[in-house]
Amino acid sequence: VMLTGGRPWDILESNISQTSASSAASIISGGLVAPIPALALVSGITLAPGPLIAWVFAVSFYGIWVAWYLRAPLLYRSGLAYPAGAVAAETMRELFSHGAQAMQRVRLLLSAAVVSAAVKLLDAAIWAVPRFSITPQAAKLTFVFDPSLLLVGFGAIIGLRAGLSLLLGALVAWGLLGPLLMARDIVQVDPTATSHFLPLVEWLLWPGVALMVMSALSSLAAGLYQRRRTEVPGAGPEADGFRWVRLSALLGAGLLVVLLQITVMGIGWLPALLSLPMAFFLAAVVGRVVGETGIPPIGATGKLSQLSFAFIDPGQATTNLMTANVAGGAAGQCADLLNDFKAGAEVGATPQRQVIAQCLGIATGSIVGSLVYLSLIPEPTQMLLTEEWPAPAVATWAAVAQVYTEGLGELPPYALPAMLLCGLLGLVLGAADMLSSARIKRWLPRASAMGLAFVIPASTSLGMFYGAALAWLAGRRYPRLAGGLLMVTAAGLVAGESLMGVALAFVSMARL
Repeated sequence: VMLTGGRPWDILESNISQTSASSAASIISGGLVAPIPALALVSGITLAPGPLIAWVFAVSFYGIWVAWYLRAPLLYRSGLAYPAGAVAAETMRELFSHGAQAMQRVRLLLSAAVVSAAVKLLDAAIWAVPRFSITPQAAKLTFVFDPSLLLVGFGAIIGLRAGLSLLLGALVAWGLLGPLLMARDIVQVDPTATSHFLPLVEWLLWPGVALMVMSALSSLAAGLYQRRRTEVPGAGPEADGFRWVRLSALLGAGLLVVLLQITVMGIGWLPALLSLPMAFFLAAVVGRVVGETGIPPIGATGKLSQLSFAFIDPGQATTNLMTANVAGGAAGQCADLLNDFKAGAEVGATPQRQVIAQCLGIATGSIVGSLVYLSLIPEPTQMLLTEEWPAPAVATWAAVAQVYTEGLGELPPYALPAMLLCGLLGLVLGAADMLSSARIKRWLPRASAMGLAFVIPASTSLGMFYGAALAWLAGRRYPRLAGGLLMVTAAGLVAGESLMGVALAFVSMARL
């Protein structure tokens, strides 16, 4: 591709375009999918275009500067995989490579993408690929074969340790705790239902979130302790540059979020202020989980935020929803930018320019996304929770906001001791992950990946484990070929299914 002046479009410019586009697409985490329509259902508040655009932009803008502060500890010192960013970088490298060997790798990437897209098309639009399971009861507990090659690609990128951690978490949550909860009648399920995922995940998400939160907290604390003792390569000038700019931007973004909560949402100044450290903390949790697995647990961590603010401002559904929206919006954009930072680090991009691109992306996405939302759902109270617009995520956020007005008393039975136990385990594993030697660390499970397996179907964890195991076996069998070619193949599998999913979504929208 040639620019206007005749100069070829290079890989760094492609990275900036990818950064801006991904941030614009990630604007949905700013509240448009669930918290904002749930606010209309619970409180009757329907935001006008101006306040809605400002709100979505503000929470996303705050997440960008949180990501800048978390870049060094999560991207450099922890050495996390960030699969989506790694896939983007590998795809760009191959597309901009030259020579016979490079073209062979491009063909491999495109071939993997075509196969992955074809499987997605076959499964979603032509003939559903059978979901195999050992027993009917195992199928109800989500232990089924998922034909998604995207999961296999992600598994190949995150590595065997994270893949085994997901498998362990799935076995504990869905293979051990799930049947135990049903047998003791702690969680009541419909025996005729085809899946028990929804009733069980309402209980399992609490110990899972405790694992993710406490492991992220102890990892960050251990990382700070380790940094004081040793000088970490790679986290120097880039992490320390523009210190006053970063601090001023973070404070300015936080002030904007607080002012909008007070003036637009009618939230008190104390919960509005407390939403900022809560959002920073939960963004760190989501950022770490995304770095290990590629899947952002925004919904699960949002429940923790809602429960916390049930204590801070009890009986206030608007406060409960919109403070959690701050956390979710910041976490979503933080995770997106951390993936962009990963891609940029791989191709040699300038982080400061990526931040500018991210800001331009959320500015565009806030305007377009908000206007599209208002045009599609002008009357949320009348249009949602109907046969045409069932909106299960909206219903969940609204129900949680209405229920969590009494604090811990609204937790499911026995969930609190499970949270305490898993929180303690997360603290130990998170600290050990940062402080142990490489030889010991490879035998330790990743607590964040284990916790994520509590809140996603077991089939998803199994799919990523398959990819991790296959990549490990290929690396052992063909060590000279495995590294680069495996990454290329994994990138193709992820890209192919993702693009086909987008195409199918457009076809579905056109039929409405």
